[in-house]
Amino acid sequence: MAPDTLAPAPVVVFAYARADHLRQTIRSLQRNPEAASTALHVICDGPRRPEVVPAVQAVREFVETIDGFASVRRLYRNENLGLARSIIAGVGDLLAQHERLIVLEDDLVLSPHFLRYMNTGLQCYADDAQVASIHGYCYPVGQALPATFFLRGADCWGWATWARAWRHFEPDGQVLLDALLQRRLTQAFDLDGAFPYTAMLADQVSGRNDSWAVRWHAACFLKNMLTLYPGRSLVENIGNDASGTHCSSTDAYTRPLDDAPVALQRIALAESTLACTAFAQFLRRQRPSRLAQVAQGLRRRLGWL
Repeated sequence: MAPDTLAPAPVVVFAYARADHLRQTIRSLQRNPEAASTALHVICDGPRRPEVVPAVQAVREFVETIDGFASVRRLYRNENLGLARSIIAGVGDLLAQHERLIVLEDDLVLSPHFLRYMNTGLQCYADDAQVASIHGYCYPVGQALPATFFLRGADCWGWATWARAWRHFEPDGQVLLDALLQRRLTQAFDLDGAFPYTAMLADQVSGRNDSWAVRWHAACFLKNMLTLYPGRSLVENIGNDASGTHCSSTDAYTRPLDDAPVALQRIALAESTLACTAFAQFLRRQRPSRLAQVAQGLRRRLGWL
């Protein structure tokens, strides 16, 4: 399907209390040529504690100034849902209204080619039930990867999906954990032991983290669904700077944004062995720092505490 046959998918940005980070996210999004024809939704969570109110208000004041899009719709929550509930509710509500959606958080800086890649991917694989999502970030693995490739499951640093795929999201982590254990898939789910996704899911079940992303990943993994990745990253996560309480400071995942568009053409619906191995090797190299993060608070990763 040609990339311009449909209007661009709407974009939703989830924000809380980091105005400087959100400003960088929005500015980078505005530099995408497709921004002017893209509907933008910004969902701002409510303050969790009284001392956070000024930072939350600063975010909302900035959100009021956003322009440069086909439309801007703003939702300011009075209560604090936390990141997981906010994303699950927001994505679900928007996909009840739209067939496709691009999802961002307030700490992602985007390539000017991000929207083009996302929209092309959404259109290219719209009718492939096995494809769960399109992802914009790629680990700095230190080796050449295909222009695009599939991995089993789903991801969360700049992604897009369809209403048909989001229907598979399972909010009950215990259901997911039981299925992984019963089907003896935990080793594969953990990228052959390279990353403790199963432990993250178990922590979510026991209330030690509030990760929506590990549940999205597990739900898609269990359905044998695939996510499309670019071989060159179109997303930089600027939130790994200890500015939030859900992630420690690290530059292990930082890589320069690619300055060229991704050549996206249909490929076989199969997981890339090359990319899977490269991701696993990269994550194993991070193991000492990763284990330290586990000890300090992996349970908080991808939560909004």
